[in-house]
Amino acid sequence: MEEKEKKGLKRKLKGGKNRIWFMLNILFTTIYLIWRLFFTIPFEYGLISIIAGITLFVVEFLGMFEALVHYFNMHDIQKKDLPQIPVCMYPDVDVFIATYNEPAELLLKTVNGCKHMKYPDKNKVHIYLCDDGSRQEVRSLAAKMGVNYLDREDHEYAKAGNLNHAMSVTDSPYILTLDADMVPHGDMLMHTIPFFVKQEMENEGKEEKDRKYIGFVQTPQAFYNPDLFQYNLYSEGRIPNEQDYFYRDIQVSRNKSNSVIYGGSNTVLSRKALEEIGGFYTGTITEDYATGILMQKKGYLCLATNEVLASGLSPTDLKSLINQRSRWARGVISSNRKMHVFLSKDLSFAQKINYWASEWYWYAPFKRLVYFISPILYATFGYMVIKCTLWQILLFWLPMYITSNISLKMLSRNIRTTKWTGIYETVLFPFLLIPVLLETFGITMKKFQVTQKGKVENEAGKNMIYLVPFLLLVILSVIGILNCFHLIFESNDMGPVVVLFWLIVNLFTLVMAMFFIMGRKPLRKCERAAVMIDCRLETGDMAYTCRTHNVSEQGIALMLDNPINVDDESEVRMKLHDRDYEACIKARVVHVENIKGFWKYAFWITDYCDTYEEYLQMVYDRVPTLPQNLDNTSGSFDDLRINVKRRVAKPFFQNRKLPRMMLGAIVKDDKGNDWTILDFNYKFCTIKESESSPAELQLVIDKPKGVVLCLRRNEQKIPGRVLYEITNYNENYLNSEKKQILEKWLAKHWKLAQMHREEEAKTKVKEPKREFHEMEHV
Repeated sequence: MEEKEKKGLKRKLKGGKNRIWFMLNILFTTIYLIWRLFFTIPFEYGLISIIAGITLFVVEFLGMFEALVHYFNMHDIQKKDLPQIPVCMYPDVDVFIATYNEPAELLLKTVNGCKHMKYPDKNKVHIYLCDDGSRQEVRSLAAKMGVNYLDREDHEYAKAGNLNHAMSVTDSPYILTLDADMVPHGDMLMHTIPFFVKQEMENEGKEEKDRKYIGFVQTPQAFYNPDLFQYNLYSEGRIPNEQDYFYRDIQVSRNKSNSVIYGGSNTVLSRKALEEIGGFYTGTITEDYATGILMQKKGYLCLATNEVLASGLSPTDLKSLINQRSRWARGVISSNRKMHVFLSKDLSFAQKINYWASEWYWYAPFKRLVYFISPILYATFGYMVIKCTLWQILLFWLPMYITSNISLKMLSRNIRTTKWTGIYETVLFPFLLIPVLLETFGITMKKFQVTQKGKVENEAGKNMIYLVPFLLLVILSVIGILNCFHLIFESNDMGPVVVLFWLIVNLFTLVMAMFFIMGRKPLRKCERAAVMIDCRLETGDMAYTCRTHNVSEQGIALMLDNPINVDDESEVRMKLHDRDYEACIKARVVHVENIKGFWKYAFWITDYCDTYEEYLQMVYDRVPTLPQNLDNTSGSFDDLRINVKRRVAKPFFQNRKLPRMMLGAIVKDDKGNDWTILDFNYKFCTIKESESSPAELQLVIDKPKGVVLCLRRNEQKIPGRVLYEITNYNENYLNSEKKQILEKWLAKHWKLAQMHREEEAKTKVKEPKREFHEMEHV
């Protein structure tokens, strides 16, 4: 009880702190806008200056109003606790997996996730693969996986028509909609269906006019691969997914106004609500967004939770990303127009304001263009845009700017900052300007375009044409920066400092956008999940208990305390146990490295031993292991430094398949002479160079048991040491007794060497630097 009280007090204190910053931001923003409106519009500087000044003010005003709507929602987020319901009350559920042209191997993961969803009575879960491509391979996949296959003769209304057709041949009271790439987690239904059932229980005994019904429960759309912003900007370990802010914060904050947006996937919907509005809306390219509005017009409650219950693939190429965002932008604008959102009597004022904010967000390209052009007009072309002094800027603008940044960072729980919002918007603004403009004037996009998923392409250096608008703005900004410096030094007036700061911030954002467009070469076909899973590694007649370092569909990496010999020419066997899943696989070692005193062994999976489906669940039935929050330890300079450094660095690949141990162990040969083994990797070792380095050596490890190392000198020249090949490798490691003796000897000397290095580090005793050269396989 005390713990709950402490947590409650902590939440109240945090909420109070958020409210203070929110109120301060409102105060300073109001003061700033009043000052801007009445004192800064350059009416006496000509027509171009007047138009530019008024345009900038309007964009600022609408942008700040949108921000205040979000801040108001987020300063007191209403999270819905999961209700507890009797096991016998879980109803039937239909699962619709909508697909058109996605590859069968991608669909297999989604279907497999659906089959492993927990439910009191799994006979009540009905899975349908809704194939609008009518493909034989998808039909075969459905038969193989034991799920239902649906297709239709016509393909009218794209995804909405596909889902409506599925509704017409099914009858469960609730429907889970999933995109083809979205793999549901085991708790998906157990953590969504109770909201509906609990509401039905509360309606019992009430008159119809007093009853409330839930239309849908939306869960976040999370991604197990880095999105393009994370990947192209070398930030997959520093920033969260760009969509996290919307699904984990904005969506949940809209619970209080019942204006949660239906995202099309990872959502459970009420069939009754769908039937009452005539099914999934077909009059727009964003059928999900419009369908949600129609439910809310009918009075249905629509909820959002920030618990990740499914994860999928983010777009992996620039063209797909642009097409996706263009479709979203045009769909939202056209849907609001067709739904008559702002004139509807069926929506509350709060709902209208939130849907206005949703639409205004997609006008960010125009906002971003104005923010780039305004300082350029002044500094490069000499047109006045804001009439003010430096001290006025510091008095009116700076407090608003600081409180706005702090409010966004705190209210978003460190998921988003104004810097990253600027980068995200800048990358896309040149490519969304025309689509948004066309949709604004009613020129609607009629064809539904499916976002490409599951195909990884190397785009590094292939999108240079997309750099043109950014390059033009960079050139104009640099000219403006030079002019500002000239004005400052010529006139001894610090007034242009503000414009200079504005231009430098814009230049940083433009350079980051250019880095994004330049792309980055993909490193792997399958994404890794950095998770620790209990594992039993069996190699030959030896077995080791360890844990995974990361896992993927095709590979697995283990962490071991001590180095072991894993023959790179033989398969090993692994037994994995993770929650309710167990898998047995065979694999070959492909890389070994030492990481902070531990040994990482990376394996390529060669055989899943009929446990492929269980293994997939270990990989995908979990919250993605990519960052959930921003890295506070890095700033804008680090963003630039990391991108420059990583782009100019030459690729470096290691192919070491055996552990290289730096031992420094003294061993006697068969004649009683001492030799120092400097490093060792089971098949090769280096011996400290002496006056006589024989062509062959026999080093005695255990004389009574006959364990020796037979060495043959390699001609490779290494200063201060001699490289030897261990010629009796097979003899030692095919003999169980000799193998164990040698492993114990190595473990002992490895630990002694480790202790010696740690002791040196503690006492800070510095010895002459040792040069450890790469041992090549001959």
